[in-house]
Amino acid sequence: MSETPLIQIRNLTKFYGAKQVLKNLSLDIYPGQVIGYIGPNGAGKSTTVKILTGLIPDFTGEVIVDGINMADDPQSIKKLFGYVPENAEIYDVLTPMEYLDFIGKLYGMDSNTLQERAGKLLAAFGLANNVNDRMDTFSKGMKQKVLLIAGIIHNPKIIILDEPLSGLDANAVIMVKELIIRLSKEGKTIFYCSHMMDVVEKVSDRIMLINKGEVIADGTFESLKQNHSDTLERIFSKLTGSEDSGSEADAIINALD
Repeated sequence: MSETPLIQIRNLTKFYGAKQVLKNLSLDIYPGQVIGYIGPNGAGKSTTVKILTGLIPDFTGEVIVDGINMADDPQSIKKLFGYVPENAEIYDVLTPMEYLDFIGKLYGMDSNTLQERAGKLLAAFGLANNVNDRMDTFSKGMKQKVLLIAGIIHNPKIIILDEPLSGLDANAVIMVKELIIRLSKEGKTIFYCSHMMDVVEKVSDRIMLINKGEVIADGTFESLKQNHSDTLERIFSKLTGSEDSGSEADAIINALD
């Protein structure tokens, strides 16, 4: 592993009005790491991601990516990222090829490389027969595949995946999990946000658990397991104070009687 962090976050703090959602967050992320970034709703995951990708400019603290300070040159940083958001609005009146052409040109890709790579990626994701179909006819899973392609088409150094398996069938899920591992081996840094603990456990070589704007656990799954002697799902419940899921389920069942 490189001794120099690819991403350095120092004392990152963010308020929405009077509500503080990030509290002096400090992280070092290294090239080739697959980071499982997990936490309950409202913990600050999405805010962290949006700051990293330059979607939220008003924050305090310091974000340095590949030696570039976010405050000095956010546009150069944005080019380093591929981002697959959890809830993306896709231009579904376009065909996949038209949409990817639009995305690739935003990143400054030349037309020949863009067209060739888009065709290969669409075929690899099982969409070779749909390249010229309007996406308003696509299933959620098909649209999700196009979003995944859009996130990697410019061959970024850093890939942020926010619930990337949403809507995918079982075979596609297996393929994406394998893709994450292969991309990491190619030196890509992957920031993986998900509530699917079993997947996070399998693909991540470092897991960060954030709660109430602070990282409360950070390490490999094995190190977390040694400290807490439990599954990632149970560790998550213990550390975020949500161990009452059994009694909550009982209450729901009782309400149906």
